[in-house]
Amino acid sequence: MQEEMSSTTPAETIADSASLKKHADPPADTKEPDPYRVKLEGDEDPKSMHKFKKWMAIVIICSASTCVTCASSVVSFTQKPMQEQWHVSSYVTILGISLFVEGLGIGPLLLGPLSEFYGRNLVYWSSFALFLVLNLPVALAPNIATYLVFRFLTGFAGAAFLSVAGGSVTDLFANEEVLLPMAIYSVSPMIGPVLGPAISGFINQNTHWRWTYWVIVIWAGVELALLVLLVPETYVPTLEARKAKKLRKSTGDERYHSALERSDKGLVNTIALSCLRPFQIMMYEPMALLLNIWSALLLGILYLTFEAFPTRVFGRDRGFNTQMSGLSFVGIGIGMVIAIASQPYWIKVYKEDRIPYWERKMRAERQKCVEEGEKEDKSAWRKHEPEPEARLLIGMVGAVLVTLGLFWFAFTTPHPIHWIVPMLATVPFGLGVIYAFISIWTFLVHAYRPYAASAMAGNSFTRSAFAAAFPLISTPMYARLGVVGATGLLAGLSALMMPLPFVFYHYGKRLRKNSRFAL
Repeated sequence: MQEEMSSTTPAETIADSASLKKHADPPADTKEPDPYRVKLEGDEDPKSMHKFKKWMAIVIICSASTCVTCASSVVSFTQKPMQEQWHVSSYVTILGISLFVEGLGIGPLLLGPLSEFYGRNLVYWSSFALFLVLNLPVALAPNIATYLVFRFLTGFAGAAFLSVAGGSVTDLFANEEVLLPMAIYSVSPMIGPVLGPAISGFINQNTHWRWTYWVIVIWAGVELALLVLLVPETYVPTLEARKAKKLRKSTGDERYHSALERSDKGLVNTIALSCLRPFQIMMYEPMALLLNIWSALLLGILYLTFEAFPTRVFGRDRGFNTQMSGLSFVGIGIGMVIAIASQPYWIKVYKEDRIPYWERKMRAERQKCVEEGEKEDKSAWRKHEPEPEARLLIGMVGAVLVTLGLFWFAFTTPHPIHWIVPMLATVPFGLGVIYAFISIWTFLVHAYRPYAASAMAGNSFTRSAFAAAFPLISTPMYARLGVVGATGLLAGLSALMMPLPFVFYHYGKRLRKNSRFAL
């Protein structure tokens, strides 16, 4: 369904879906092309844009995504002063994280389809303008109720941006070029939550807690200006509609039109389908459900650290001050940066022959198909595509690294061991989390390609639900089990999930044969 593929999330917009459409011949009984149907030509196509402009747009979109998700975790070091000012418990102030993340999870279900009707830029501008404006009451909140309500609303507004930002990546880059920019974009929302505590720690060590949110407001204002001034519209149906409007005006001929203008899709029906189908996929597809639970567990653990690190592991037990506790997240950030830096290698692994024999054979057949001129046949192209299970290779490595990092961290936190040892353990954890997310996202997109938007919306909702809940349980869990016991429990849960990419790599194709949604 084309309407689903155009509402995109970080890994959802891998360009193989576009490739299928590009290489498919129309049926033999198709009518003659409509001479008044407007299409983009030559330099009008966003993919023809100069490479510098493309990467400038990607950098701005990535930094804006980081800004939104960074706002979710800056709460970490504002909780104590808020408790003192408003006389509330830590469980109440933790809701500042949980409600924001819940807004991020619900937003894509309702706001994701907007770009299909209004284009990327209008969603970017309105989303970030609302994100900026709604952060003002957060920074100026006179009481905890106002603060919590607007935390949810800022997360919901930011979700509109995140739900369509990945689409710009595949709008700008051709199929053979998209893997690296998409991998970089996919990582950018994950960097934000790690960056948040580092920023918040320095601010709250040296000035008033409200400046934490003023910094987010200033950052959002800069991003909004950059989005308006430097990021062009990239959604092809919107560009075609603009071109048709110009032609009608310049020629006076009202017969010129675009596909978007003649579409019979309704916004309400599209949003209703966007809300329903993600849960249908999780209900009927065990692979999608289990992978969603795995990614939700990983994000939940990541958000749990925003409470555990400052209050227990490094703050209380190690005696770190506020800004040093914020820097304790640097290890996770380093792991994520390594994940970004290693993406060219994984792209090479996927493109070349450092893969199992059956996958090499499949790709050799696909190349033969292309050379023999069968590329234009849709069924032949699909038949010779790499299997979606090939995307789980990087997930296997990620699953092992996450579990290793958590066990390492759990058993090196006792005080006689130097603080650098558990901090080093967070590097493989951060690296493994990104590998796992990239693997899960790209597998869901390729396995459930006709319903990729719904599959990813379900993943986003599940992840956000876990990420919202885990900070709430961190304090009682670490108080009852201790740092070693609580982190060991998380490592054990991760170990239970670790076989998933291995099992689905070998048996996923068999499971997909009986699927009502997968290809």
